[in-house]
Amino acid sequence: MLSVLRVHLPSDIPIVGCELTPYVLLRRPDKTVTTDDVPESAPLDGHFLRYKWYRIQSDKKVAVCSIHPSEQATLQCLGCVKAKIPVTKSYHCSPKCFSDAWQHHRVLHDRAASAVNENGNEEEEVFGRFNSSGSGVLNTSLSGSVSSTSLTNGSAPLYPAAVTQRSGGETWFEVGRSKTYTPTADDIGHVLKFECVVVDAESKVPVGHVNTILTSRVIPAPSPSPRRLVPVNGVDVMGHLDSDGRISSSGTFTVLSYNILSDVYATSESYSYCPSWALSWPYRKQNLLREIVGYRADIVCLQEVQSDHFEEFFAPELDKHGYQALYKRKTNEVVFTGGAQAIDGCATFFRRDRFSHVKKYEVEFNKAAQSLTDAMIPSNQKKSALNRLVKDNVALIVVLEAKFSNQGADNPGKRQLLCVANTHVNVHQDLKDVKLWQVHTLLKGLEKIAASADIPMLVCGDFSSIPGSAPHTLLAMGKVDPSHPDLQVDPLNILRPLSKLIHQLPLVSAYSSFARLGVGLGMEQQRRRMDPTTNEPLFTNCTRDFIGTLDYIFYTADSLTVESLLELLDEESLRKDTALPSPEWSSDHIALLAEFRCKPRIRR
Repeated sequence: MLSVLRVHLPSDIPIVGCELTPYVLLRRPDKTVTTDDVPESAPLDGHFLRYKWYRIQSDKKVAVCSIHPSEQATLQCLGCVKAKIPVTKSYHCSPKCFSDAWQHHRVLHDRAASAVNENGNEEEEVFGRFNSSGSGVLNTSLSGSVSSTSLTNGSAPLYPAAVTQRSGGETWFEVGRSKTYTPTADDIGHVLKFECVVVDAESKVPVGHVNTILTSRVIPAPSPSPRRLVPVNGVDVMGHLDSDGRISSSGTFTVLSYNILSDVYATSESYSYCPSWALSWPYRKQNLLREIVGYRADIVCLQEVQSDHFEEFFAPELDKHGYQALYKRKTNEVVFTGGAQAIDGCATFFRRDRFSHVKKYEVEFNKAAQSLTDAMIPSNQKKSALNRLVKDNVALIVVLEAKFSNQGADNPGKRQLLCVANTHVNVHQDLKDVKLWQVHTLLKGLEKIAASADIPMLVCGDFSSIPGSAPHTLLAMGKVDPSHPDLQVDPLNILRPLSKLIHQLPLVSAYSSFARLGVGLGMEQQRRRMDPTTNEPLFTNCTRDFIGTLDYIFYTADSLTVESLLELLDEESLRKDTALPSPEWSSDHIALLAEFRCKPRIRR
């Protein structure tokens, strides 16, 4: 007979919006063991599995600590309540927790106050309504009588009384009947119970004992303060998203570039400071999706996207939001980690209502390395040369056609094409020659496309190169000074002659626009987050051991202008969680986003 051997949950802390998938180990009638589901629609030997999820509601209301979400709150910051800051951010589990967090917590009060002082109620669509700042006054009598809408979500149960049970001051609400369950806001602060039992298909009567699991209390998904769009085209007011969340301008488009941190690299050894639940893929994928969808970019360039995650999650989920997906996997052999496919690559998405797909080019640096060694390297050195050059990196180049026009009445019907390159130059810091060679190879490919079509270009990605390095200099300046220190590393002579390290694309880094800002509201804050010596952000990657800029969005300045940029984050706000990734931000990189407008065309 069918029997359940074991039931457990991979994640110990349930989070709102993150699907819970119990591990159920079964023994089939033929004594073999499986984790396959046996639904009522396909019984096995006259039996199937029935699942139920319950929310266990104590008669006492429970609030959750905003800093340690697995802990119950014992006090509340009345300054947050007064300033109408989201109530979940006001709870703390102890006076020490509150005092330790105060340095960062007070930023919420300051930001709420500045939103009012600078903009009246204009910021509502970005921040929610804030009225005024408050001091850190504590409400330490957080008893059952103190409740909030975010905790109880209305007192009326969503489920009919027939599926509730009472037991010693607790009520069990049935909330689901499938194997998986996604906690909702109504579950916050409550324990969930999962039941699994074998049922006779004919009589529908359970046979054998009921297997149950209790979770810890459901916690809200952390909600970082939204990042705002800052106009850089001479306007000195903060950028606002329109009511639909999109930029209010028909002739412009937005581009997002984001290294999302592949699950295979997100290990507790590398990121021991990040709570295990916040580092788990079930949590991170939902948080990343929520962040990416929230930006509502017209074009999305992601790096470190595992091929299985692209096919099973990102492509179908972003399709629901109107995106078409293109993908280029890295060219190495598939790495199996615990039976899972773990190979990453670059994924480019674009909104079908804004662009159509014209052409796709794939750059495999391994193939370029093979061609280079065949042409330049003596046969007795080919093996060691390939060993140095072959790093499996790729670039995905997509040519799109805009479905919107900014050509004006004098030039109707002219096709507006756009070329978008997405790459991850994932090369060890010691191999400076290989990194520069890969960037040079990509630029030569883009030059060929530019020669065949007069087309605006965007070059996005994680270049694993800090500002001022040879790859960054080649991208931004079009050439590298022969005395650049990076050029001293070239054992294979692949960078010789140095005079070939040039390109003709008029590339400019989008975020350098922040360095050229005039005086205005919020501008000084962004300038402080820039490095004045390089005109690049102070960081786009922030871990415990490294902070610096590795990610860029370059554009051809003769054909595109930058209209606005997504604000940068400040290091202090991230250090409250030590570094990235954190419960709020699910990658060790930050997302970059720029809004562009096509210039009237003058042939290059």
